[in-house]
Amino acid sequence: MIQKVMVIGAGPAGLMAAEVLSQAGIQVEVYDAMPSAGRKFLLAGKGGLNLTHSEPDALFVSRYGQRSAEIAVIFQTFGAKAVRAWASSLGVDTFIGSSGRVFPVDMKAAPLLRAWLHRLRHPASGPPVRFFMRYRWTGQVNDSVRGIGLSFDTPAGMVSATADAVVMAFGGGSWAKLGSDGAWVPWLQARGVGVAPLLPANCGFDRFGGWSEHFVSRFAGQPFKSVAVSLTSLSGATFQRKGEFVATATGVEGSLIYAASGILRNDILKHGQASFLLDLLPDLSADRILAEVTHPRGSRSLSSHLKSRLRLDGIKMAILHEVLSTEQLHDGGQLARAIKALPITLAAARPLDEAISSAGGVLFESMNQHQMLNAWPGVFCAGEMLDWEAPTGGYLLTACLASGASAGHGVVRYIQGK
Repeated sequence: MIQKVMVIGAGPAGLMAAEVLSQAGIQVEVYDAMPSAGRKFLLAGKGGLNLTHSEPDALFVSRYGQRSAEIAVIFQTFGAKAVRAWASSLGVDTFIGSSGRVFPVDMKAAPLLRAWLHRLRHPASGPPVRFFMRYRWTGQVNDSVRGIGLSFDTPAGMVSATADAVVMAFGGGSWAKLGSDGAWVPWLQARGVGVAPLLPANCGFDRFGGWSEHFVSRFAGQPFKSVAVSLTSLSGATFQRKGEFVATATGVEGSLIYAASGILRNDILKHGQASFLLDLLPDLSADRILAEVTHPRGSRSLSSHLKSRLRLDGIKMAILHEVLSTEQLHDGGQLARAIKALPITLAAARPLDEAISSAGGVLFESMNQHQMLNAWPGVFCAGEMLDWEAPTGGYLLTACLASGASAGHGVVRYIQGK
Protein backbone atom coordinates (compact mmCIF):
# COMPACT_ATOMS: atom_id res chain seq x y z
CA MET A 1 0.00 0.00 0.00
CA ILE A 2 1.36 3.43 -0.96
CA GLN A 3 1.97 5.60 2.09
CA LYS A 4 0.44 9.07 2.19
CA VAL A 5 1.77 12.23 3.82
CA MET A 6 0.02 15.56 4.30
CA VAL A 7 2.15 18.69 4.01
CA ILE A 8 0.46 21.77 5.45
CA GLY A 9 1.93 24.93 3.99
CA ALA A 10 2.89 25.55 0.36
CA GLY A 11 5.87 27.78 1.04
CA PRO A 12 9.53 26.83 0.36
CA ALA A 13 9.81 24.48 3.37
CA GLY A 14 6.58 22.63 2.62
CA LEU A 15 7.29 22.32 -1.11
CA MET A 16 10.81 21.01 -0.45
CA ALA A 17 9.46 18.41 1.98
CA ALA A 18 6.90 17.41 -0.64
CA GLU A 19 9.61 17.00 -3.27
CA VAL A 20 11.75 14.76 -1.06
CA LEU A 21 8.73 12.61 -0.18
CA SER A 22 7.51 12.30 -3.77
CA GLN A 23 10.98 11.26 -4.93
CA ALA A 24 10.89 8.54 -2.24
CA GLY A 25 7.71 7.14 -3.81
CA ILE A 26 5.35 8.49 -1.17
CA GLN A 27 1.97 9.99 -2.07
CA VAL A 28 1.95 13.66 -1.01
CA GLU A 29 -0.94 16.03 -0.53
CA VAL A 30 -0.11 19.72 0.04
CA TYR A 31 -2.70 21.86 1.84
CA ASP A 32 -2.56 25.64 2.07
CA ALA A 33 -4.98 28.35 3.22
CA MET A 34 -3.99 30.68 0.38
CA PRO A 35 -5.34 30.55 -3.20
CA SER A 36 -1.90 29.76 -4.65
CA ALA A 37 1.46 28.39 -3.55
CA GLY A 38 4.58 30.31 -2.54
CA ARG A 39 3.00 33.73 -2.04
CA LYS A 40 5.60 35.00 0.44
CA PHE A 41 8.34 33.45 -1.72
CA LEU A 42 7.12 35.54 -4.64
CA LEU A 43 7.03 38.68 -2.51
CA ALA A 44 10.58 38.04 -1.31
CA GLY A 45 11.70 37.96 -4.93
CA LYS A 46 10.00 41.18 -5.91
CA GLY A 47 13.20 43.21 -5.71
CA GLY A 48 15.46 40.35 -6.81
CA LEU A 49 15.28 36.83 -5.35
CA ASN A 50 18.19 36.28 -2.94
CA LEU A 51 18.42 32.48 -2.86
CA THR A 52 21.42 31.94 -0.61
CA HIS A 53 24.93 33.21 0.16
CA SER A 54 28.34 32.11 -1.08
CA GLU A 55 30.36 32.72 2.09
CA PRO A 56 32.28 29.84 3.76
CA ASP A 57 30.16 27.23 5.52
CA ALA A 58 31.37 28.05 9.05
CA LEU A 59 30.58 31.74 8.65
CA PHE A 60 27.26 30.95 6.98
CA VAL A 61 26.14 28.75 9.87
CA SER A 62 27.21 31.35 12.43
CA ARG A 63 24.51 33.70 11.08
CA TYR A 64 21.91 31.63 12.92
CA GLY A 65 23.16 32.73 16.32
CA GLN A 66 22.01 30.65 19.25
CA ARG A 67 20.58 28.00 16.93
CA SER A 68 23.73 27.60 14.80
CA ALA A 69 24.37 24.07 16.07
CA GLU A 70 20.86 22.89 15.21
CA ILE A 71 20.91 24.55 11.79
CA ALA A 72 24.33 23.03 11.07
CA VAL A 73 22.80 19.56 11.50
CA ILE A 74 19.99 20.44 9.09
CA PHE A 75 22.51 21.73 6.54
CA GLN A 76 24.15 18.31 6.46
CA THR A 77 21.11 17.23 4.44
CA PHE A 78 20.73 20.33 2.26
CA GLY A 79 23.00 23.37 2.47
CA ALA A 80 23.82 26.54 0.57
CA LYS A 81 25.61 24.73 -2.27
CA ALA A 82 22.65 22.38 -2.63
CA VAL A 83 20.37 25.40 -3.11
CA ARG A 84 22.28 26.43 -6.23
CA ALA A 85 22.31 22.86 -7.56
CA TRP A 86 18.57 22.57 -6.93
CA ALA A 87 17.87 25.82 -8.82
CA SER A 88 20.04 24.60 -11.69
CA SER A 89 18.08 21.33 -11.82
CA LEU A 90 14.97 23.46 -12.42
CA GLY A 91 16.66 25.22 -15.34
CA VAL A 92 17.45 28.38 -13.37
CA ASP A 93 21.05 29.55 -13.52
CA THR A 94 22.43 31.59 -10.62
CA PHE A 95 25.23 34.09 -10.08
CA ILE A 96 27.13 35.49 -7.11
CA GLY A 97 26.68 39.22 -6.62
CA SER A 98 29.33 41.64 -5.38
CA SER A 99 28.13 41.16 -1.79
CA GLY A 100 28.46 37.39 -2.01
CA ARG A 101 24.71 36.89 -2.24
CA VAL A 102 23.39 34.37 -4.75
CA PHE A 103 20.59 35.29 -7.19
CA PRO A 104 18.89 33.76 -10.22
CA VAL A 105 20.35 35.24 -13.40
CA ASP A 106 17.02 36.89 -14.22
CA MET A 107 16.61 37.98 -10.55
CA LYS A 108 13.00 36.72 -10.56
CA ALA A 109 11.15 34.31 -8.27
CA ALA A 110 8.17 33.49 -10.51
CA PRO A 111 10.01 31.40 -13.17
CA LEU A 112 11.69 29.33 -10.47
CA LEU A 113 8.42 28.73 -8.63
CA ARG A 114 6.59 27.81 -11.86
CA ALA A 115 9.25 25.28 -12.80
CA TRP A 116 9.22 23.83 -9.31
CA LEU A 117 5.45 23.42 -9.14
CA HIS A 118 5.44 21.84 -12.60
CA ARG A 119 8.03 19.28 -11.51
CA LEU A 120 6.08 18.49 -8.34
CA ARG A 121 2.88 17.96 -10.30
CA HIS A 122 4.61 16.05 -13.14
CA PRO A 123 7.67 14.32 -11.66
CA ALA A 124 10.01 12.18 -13.74
CA SER A 125 9.59 9.47 -11.12
CA GLY A 126 7.42 9.01 -8.06
CA PRO A 127 3.77 9.94 -7.59
CA PRO A 128 2.69 13.47 -8.50
CA VAL A 129 2.10 15.90 -5.66
CA ARG A 130 -1.54 16.92 -5.25
CA PHE A 131 -2.42 20.45 -4.12
CA PHE A 132 -5.43 21.55 -2.09
CA MET A 133 -5.62 25.33 -2.00
CA ARG A 134 -7.86 27.41 0.27
CA TYR A 135 -7.73 24.58 2.82
CA ARG A 136 -7.10 26.06 6.26
CA TRP A 137 -6.34 23.73 9.14
CA THR A 138 -8.59 24.63 12.07
CA GLY A 139 -6.49 22.96 14.76
CA GLN A 140 -8.96 20.09 14.91
CA VAL A 141 -7.53 16.56 15.08
CA ASN A 142 -9.65 13.51 14.31
CA ASP A 143 -8.74 10.15 15.84
CA SER A 144 -7.93 7.70 13.08
CA VAL A 145 -7.06 4.03 13.03
CA ARG A 146 -4.91 4.48 9.93
CA GLY A 147 -2.89 7.49 10.98
CA ILE A 148 -3.35 11.17 11.65
CA GLY A 149 -6.65 12.82 10.79
CA LEU A 150 -7.05 16.59 10.45
CA SER A 151 -9.97 18.85 9.57
CA PHE A 152 -9.76 21.76 7.14
CA ASP A 153 -12.03 24.72 6.58
CA THR A 154 -12.60 25.01 2.81
CA PRO A 155 -14.87 27.00 0.48
CA ALA A 156 -17.06 23.88 0.35
CA GLY A 157 -17.24 23.52 4.14
CA MET A 158 -15.32 21.37 6.61
CA VAL A 159 -13.27 18.55 5.08
CA SER A 160 -11.36 15.81 6.89
CA ALA A 161 -8.20 14.10 5.60
CA THR A 162 -6.03 11.30 6.92
CA ALA A 163 -2.38 10.43 6.36
CA ASP A 164 0.40 8.26 7.74
CA ALA A 165 2.41 11.35 8.68
CA VAL A 166 2.16 15.13 8.54
CA VAL A 167 4.70 17.86 7.79
CA MET A 168 3.69 21.22 9.22
CA ALA A 169 5.29 24.18 7.46
CA PHE A 170 3.03 27.04 8.49
CA GLY A 171 5.62 29.80 8.46
CA GLY A 172 6.12 32.21 11.34
CA GLY A 173 4.03 35.18 12.29
CA SER A 174 4.95 37.90 9.82
CA TRP A 175 2.94 38.90 6.73
CA ALA A 176 -0.34 37.37 7.88
CA LYS A 177 -2.05 38.37 4.63
CA LEU A 178 0.25 35.93 2.82
CA GLY A 179 -0.62 33.08 5.19
CA SER A 180 1.94 33.27 8.02
CA ASP A 181 -0.35 34.36 10.83
CA GLY A 182 0.90 32.25 13.75
CA ALA A 183 -2.60 30.85 14.41
CA TRP A 184 -1.05 27.40 14.91
CA VAL A 185 0.82 28.36 18.09
CA PRO A 186 -1.94 27.65 20.66
CA TRP A 187 -3.01 24.50 18.82
CA LEU A 188 0.45 22.94 19.14
CA GLN A 189 0.92 24.22 22.68
CA ALA A 190 -2.35 22.51 23.65
CA ARG A 191 -0.79 19.22 22.53
CA GLY A 192 2.25 19.72 24.75
CA VAL A 193 4.60 21.17 22.12
CA GLY A 194 7.06 23.78 23.39
CA VAL A 195 6.78 27.00 21.38
CA ALA A 196 8.83 30.15 21.98
CA PRO A 197 6.79 33.36 21.50
CA LEU A 198 6.80 34.67 17.93
CA LEU A 199 8.68 37.97 17.76
CA PRO A 200 9.55 40.39 14.94
CA ALA A 201 12.90 39.80 13.23
CA ASN A 202 14.55 41.79 10.45
CA CYS A 203 12.26 44.61 11.49
CA GLY A 204 12.16 48.36 11.93
CA PHE A 205 11.95 50.26 15.21
CA ASP A 206 10.28 53.30 16.69
CA ARG A 207 12.63 55.96 18.01
CA PHE A 208 12.25 56.87 21.67
CA GLY A 209 10.32 60.16 21.63
CA GLY A 210 9.79 59.96 17.86
CA TRP A 211 10.98 62.54 15.32
CA SER A 212 9.95 66.16 15.04
CA GLU A 213 7.23 67.08 12.54
CA HIS A 214 9.83 68.96 10.50
CA PHE A 215 12.08 65.91 10.26
CA VAL A 216 9.19 63.61 9.31
CA SER A 217 7.86 65.97 6.66
CA ARG A 218 11.26 66.42 5.04
CA PHE A 219 13.09 63.14 5.55
CA ALA A 220 10.75 60.22 6.29
CA GLY A 221 11.49 57.57 3.67
CA GLN A 222 14.95 58.90 2.84
CA PRO A 223 18.09 56.78 3.30
CA PHE A 224 21.18 57.29 5.39
CA LYS A 225 23.89 56.20 2.95
CA SER A 226 27.51 55.29 3.67
CA VAL A 227 27.04 55.27 7.43
CA ALA A 228 27.98 52.78 10.14
CA VAL A 229 26.08 51.44 13.11
CA SER A 230 27.67 50.03 16.26
CA LEU A 231 26.27 48.90 19.57
CA THR A 232 27.00 46.90 22.67
CA SER A 233 23.84 45.54 24.20
CA LEU A 234 23.18 45.54 27.91
CA SER A 235 23.67 41.77 27.81
CA GLY A 236 27.11 42.15 26.20
CA ALA A 237 26.30 41.36 22.55
CA THR A 238 28.14 43.57 20.06
CA PHE A 239 27.45 44.71 16.52
CA GLN A 240 29.33 46.93 14.09
CA ARG A 241 28.73 47.30 10.36
CA LYS A 242 28.84 49.83 7.56
CA GLY A 243 25.94 50.22 5.13
CA GLU A 244 22.69 52.13 4.93
CA PHE A 245 19.21 52.33 6.43
CA VAL A 246 16.09 54.47 6.12
CA ALA A 247 14.36 57.03 8.33
CA THR A 248 10.67 56.27 8.80
CA ALA A 249 7.84 58.41 10.15
CA THR A 250 8.35 56.83 13.57
CA GLY A 251 11.94 55.65 13.61
CA VAL A 252 14.31 53.58 11.49
CA GLU A 253 14.35 50.52 9.23
CA GLY A 254 16.44 49.04 6.42
CA SER A 255 19.34 46.64 5.94
CA LEU A 256 21.67 47.92 8.68
CA ILE A 257 18.84 48.02 11.22
CA TYR A 258 17.56 44.59 10.19
CA ALA A 259 21.02 43.12 10.70
CA ALA A 260 21.08 44.35 14.30
CA SER A 261 17.37 43.82 14.96
CA GLY A 262 17.72 40.71 17.11
CA ILE A 263 20.06 42.43 19.57
CA LEU A 264 17.99 45.62 19.62
CA ARG A 265 14.71 43.74 20.06
CA ASN A 266 16.04 41.65 22.93
CA ASP A 267 17.38 44.74 24.72
CA ILE A 268 13.97 46.39 24.43
CA LEU A 269 12.24 43.28 25.76
CA LYS A 270 14.57 43.08 28.76
CA HIS A 271 15.18 46.74 29.53
CA GLY A 272 12.43 48.76 27.85
CA GLN A 273 14.71 50.46 25.33
CA ALA A 274 17.79 49.97 23.17
CA SER A 275 20.42 52.25 21.64
CA PHE A 276 22.94 52.27 18.85
CA LEU A 277 25.67 54.67 17.81
CA LEU A 278 25.47 56.16 14.33
CA ASP A 279 28.69 57.10 12.55
CA LEU A 280 27.69 59.59 9.87
CA LEU A 281 31.14 59.66 8.24
CA PRO A 282 32.75 56.23 8.79
CA ASP A 283 35.45 56.82 6.17
CA LEU A 284 36.90 59.81 8.05
CA SER A 285 38.85 59.63 11.31
CA ALA A 286 37.70 61.36 14.46
CA ASP A 287 40.77 63.63 14.33
CA ARG A 288 40.03 64.67 10.75
CA ILE A 289 36.42 65.46 11.62
CA LEU A 290 37.42 67.47 14.69
CA ALA A 291 39.88 69.48 12.60
CA GLU A 292 37.27 70.27 9.97
CA VAL A 293 34.52 71.10 12.47
CA THR A 294 36.74 73.50 14.41
CA HIS A 295 38.24 75.12 11.32
CA PRO A 296 37.36 78.84 11.35
CA ARG A 297 34.11 79.37 9.44
CA GLY A 298 33.91 83.15 9.42
CA SER A 299 30.44 84.41 8.60
CA ARG A 300 29.20 81.09 7.19
CA SER A 301 26.40 79.24 8.96
CA LEU A 302 27.17 75.96 10.67
CA SER A 303 25.25 74.05 8.00
CA SER A 304 27.20 75.72 5.19
CA HIS A 305 30.46 75.11 7.02
CA LEU A 306 29.82 71.38 7.51
CA LYS A 307 28.64 70.97 3.95
CA SER A 308 31.75 72.71 2.63
CA ARG A 309 34.31 71.02 4.90
CA LEU A 310 32.75 67.54 5.30
CA ARG A 311 30.02 67.29 2.63
CA LEU A 312 27.63 66.81 5.51
CA ASP A 313 24.13 67.93 4.60
CA GLY A 314 20.59 66.68 3.94
CA ILE A 315 19.34 63.96 6.24
CA LYS A 316 22.70 63.62 7.97
CA MET A 317 22.68 67.26 8.99
CA ALA A 318 19.02 67.02 9.90
CA ILE A 319 19.54 64.18 12.36
CA LEU A 320 22.27 66.15 14.12
CA HIS A 321 19.76 68.94 14.66
CA GLU A 322 17.20 66.34 15.75
CA VAL A 323 19.38 64.75 18.45
CA LEU A 324 21.71 67.50 19.64
CA SER A 325 20.87 70.66 21.53
CA THR A 326 21.84 74.08 20.17
CA GLU A 327 24.68 74.23 22.69
CA GLN A 328 26.02 70.83 21.61
CA LEU A 329 25.83 71.76 17.93
CA HIS A 330 27.98 74.83 18.52
CA ASP A 331 30.51 73.06 20.71
CA GLY A 332 33.15 71.82 18.27
CA GLY A 333 34.29 68.90 20.40
CA GLN A 334 30.79 67.61 21.14
CA LEU A 335 29.69 68.04 17.53
CA ALA A 336 32.72 66.16 16.20
CA ARG A 337 32.12 63.29 18.62
CA ALA A 338 28.44 63.18 17.67
CA ILE A 339 29.24 62.93 13.95
CA LYS A 340 31.26 59.79 14.72
CA ALA A 341 28.96 58.34 17.40
CA LEU A 342 25.47 59.86 17.47
CA PRO A 343 23.32 57.99 20.03
CA ILE A 344 19.92 56.86 18.73
CA THR A 345 17.57 55.41 21.34
CA LEU A 346 14.74 53.07 20.34
CA ALA A 347 11.53 52.41 22.25
CA ALA A 348 9.87 49.51 20.43
CA ALA A 349 10.14 47.12 17.53
CA ARG A 350 7.58 47.59 14.80
CA PRO A 351 4.66 45.11 14.88
CA LEU A 352 5.29 41.48 14.01
CA ASP A 353 3.11 41.59 10.92
CA GLU A 354 5.37 44.29 9.41
CA ALA A 355 8.56 42.30 9.98
CA ILE A 356 10.37 40.52 7.15
CA SER A 357 10.57 37.39 9.30
CA SER A 358 9.89 36.21 12.82
CA ALA A 359 11.90 34.77 15.68
CA GLY A 360 10.59 32.12 18.03
CA GLY A 361 8.53 29.08 17.15
CA VAL A 362 8.64 25.35 17.79
CA LEU A 363 11.55 24.59 20.07
CA PHE A 364 14.16 22.18 18.73
CA GLU A 365 14.04 20.58 22.16
CA SER A 366 10.40 19.61 21.39
CA MET A 367 11.50 17.56 18.36
CA ASN A 368 13.74 14.59 17.76
CA GLN A 369 16.79 14.77 15.48
CA HIS A 370 14.56 14.28 12.42
CA GLN A 371 12.21 17.17 13.33
CA MET A 372 9.37 14.97 14.54
CA LEU A 373 7.44 16.34 17.50
CA ASN A 374 8.13 14.41 20.68
CA ALA A 375 4.57 15.03 21.89
CA TRP A 376 2.94 14.07 18.58
CA PRO A 377 4.50 11.09 16.81
CA GLY A 378 4.19 11.24 13.04
CA VAL A 379 4.02 15.04 12.93
CA PHE A 380 7.09 16.91 11.68
CA CYS A 381 7.80 20.67 11.55
CA ALA A 382 9.87 22.73 9.13
CA GLY A 383 10.62 26.25 7.97
CA GLU A 384 10.14 29.55 9.71
CA MET A 385 7.78 28.04 12.29
CA LEU A 386 10.87 26.57 13.98
CA ASP A 387 12.68 28.52 16.70
CA TRP A 388 15.49 30.14 14.73
CA GLU A 389 16.18 33.51 13.18
CA ALA A 390 18.70 34.86 10.71
CA PRO A 391 19.50 38.08 8.88
CA THR A 392 18.47 38.75 5.31
CA GLY A 393 20.99 37.75 2.66
CA GLY A 394 19.75 34.32 1.61
CA TYR A 395 19.96 32.82 5.09
CA LEU A 396 16.19 32.77 5.65
CA LEU A 397 15.33 30.99 2.42
CA THR A 398 18.22 28.53 2.70
CA ALA A 399 17.16 27.42 6.18
CA CYS A 400 13.53 27.07 5.07
CA LEU A 401 14.51 24.89 2.11
CA ALA A 402 16.98 22.89 4.17
CA SER A 403 14.62 22.24 7.06
CA GLY A 404 11.94 21.16 4.59
CA ALA A 405 14.34 18.67 3.00
CA SER A 406 15.45 17.45 6.43
CA ALA A 407 11.85 16.97 7.59
CA GLY A 408 11.06 15.11 4.37
CA HIS A 409 13.90 12.68 4.94
CA GLY A 410 12.77 12.33 8.54
CA VAL A 411 9.30 11.31 7.40
CA VAL A 412 10.78 8.71 5.03
CA ARG A 413 12.72 7.17 7.93
CA TYR A 414 9.62 7.24 10.11
CA ILE A 415 7.43 5.52 7.53
CA GLN A 416 10.08 2.93 6.73
CA GLY A 417 10.44 2.29 10.46
CA LYS A 418 6.71 1.61 10.77
